[in-house]
Amino acid sequence: MLSELFPVSPRARELHAQISRFMQERVLPAEAEIHHFNQPPDQRWQIAPLQEALKNQAKSAGLWNLFLPEISGLSNVDYAVLAELMGQSLLGSECFNCSAPDTGNMEVLYRFGSDTHKTQWLQPLLEGHIRSAFAMTEPDVASSDATNIRLSMQADGDSVVLNGRKWWASGAMDPRCKVLIVMGKTDPDAALHQQQSMVIVPMDTPGLQVIRPLHVFGFDDAPHGHAELHFENVRVPKDHIILGPGRGFEIAQARLGPGRIHHCMRLIGLAERAQASAVSRSRERRVFGKSIGEHGMAQCALAQNRVEIDQARLLTLNAAAMIDRGGAKHARKEIAMIKVVAPNMACRVIDRAMQIHGALGLSQDRFLAHAYTAARSLRLADGPDEVHLSSIAKQELSH
Repeated sequence: MLSELFPVSPRARELHAQISRFMQERVLPAEAEIHHFNQPPDQRWQIAPLQEALKNQAKSAGLWNLFLPEISGLSNVDYAVLAELMGQSLLGSECFNCSAPDTGNMEVLYRFGSDTHKTQWLQPLLEGHIRSAFAMTEPDVASSDATNIRLSMQADGDSVVLNGRKWWASGAMDPRCKVLIVMGKTDPDAALHQQQSMVIVPMDTPGLQVIRPLHVFGFDDAPHGHAELHFENVRVPKDHIILGPGRGFEIAQARLGPGRIHHCMRLIGLAERAQASAVSRSRERRVFGKSIGEHGMAQCALAQNRVEIDQARLLTLNAAAMIDRGGAKHARKEIAMIKVVAPNMACRVIDRAMQIHGALGLSQDRFLAHAYTAARSLRLADGPDEVHLSSIAKQELSH
C-alpha cells in the first residue's frame, strides 16, 4: 500500500508495480516447489534451482540491491514500501538480493570496509554469487547487552586469533555462505563501548566449526538455517578487523538502524498476506449456516487486523521518513518503537488468521505456521522487546 502521507519517488512507484507483479506471478507460485525440493534429507541443505532462477530473473529485470541507497538511489521511505511487497513470502527478499543478514553485512562493508574488503567480499555479495552471516549472539551471556560479548579476539603479530562460541548465526548453514562478520572482544580493559571489534572471517578458516543448525519452533529454516559456531584458535589477518580495533559497537549501531525498517516492513507484508488469506477463508467457509465472515467474532478479528496493520505501517514509514531527514540517530526512539510494534502486530494478525482457518491454519498446507514462527523470532532478533521498551522509556524520562 502506498501512503499519501509518505509520498515515494516516481522510480519507487515503478519498482512497486514491477515487484508486485514479480511476487504474484513468480515468487508466490514457486513456494511449494522450492519447499518440496528441500524435503528429502539428501537435499535438505541444498539450494533449489528455482530459487536461483528467480534471482537471475530479478537481476535481469533490474530489481536488484534496492536496499542500498548509494546504489539504488532510493530513500528509506521508497525502499520501505518495496520491502513490504518482498515480505509477503519468506523467500521474497532473497530473490532481489535484499535479504538479511546479507543486507546488513553489505551495508557494513560498503560504508566501513577497506578497498580490499570491498573487492574480496562486498562485490561477490552485491552480485549474488555468495552469501554471508553475522555472528554476534553468544550462548553463554545475555547478548541483548552487547557489552557482555566474550568471544576473544587477541592480537598475535600480524594476526588476530578468535576463541569462543556463537549461535543464532542466521545463514551460516547455507552452502553459499562464504564469509562471516563476527563481533568479539579485542580489549577488555578499554572503555566499555570500545572493547568490541568486528572481524571478517572466511567460512573455510581453520578452527571454525559449524556445530549444528538451531530450530525455531521445530523449523530449521533449511537451507538458510541458524547455526551454532565454535571458534578454536581461528586466525585471520589483522586487516580483517573492520575500521580497526574498538569500533565494533559503533558499527553495530550503524548497521541496525535502516535494517529494522526492512524487518518491520517485511513483517507488514507478511501480515497483509495473512489478512488476505483470512478474508478469503471467511468468505468461502460456512459454519452454523453462515459464512465465517458473517459471524461477529470473525468480523472483529478481521477488523482488528486491519487497524493494527495500518497502524504499524504508518509508524514504520514515519521512522523511515525521519531517517531520511536526519539519520538513524535522529529516529532512535521511532526505530525502537517499530521494532516492538511490528513483530507483536504480525504475531497477533497471523494468530487470528490461523484461528479463522481452523486446523488448516496450523498445517504445512498453509504458510501461516511458518509465518508466525518468523514473526515471533523477530521479537528477539535485533534486540528483544524489553531492550527497546527500556530505550523508549529512558528517552521519555529524559525530556
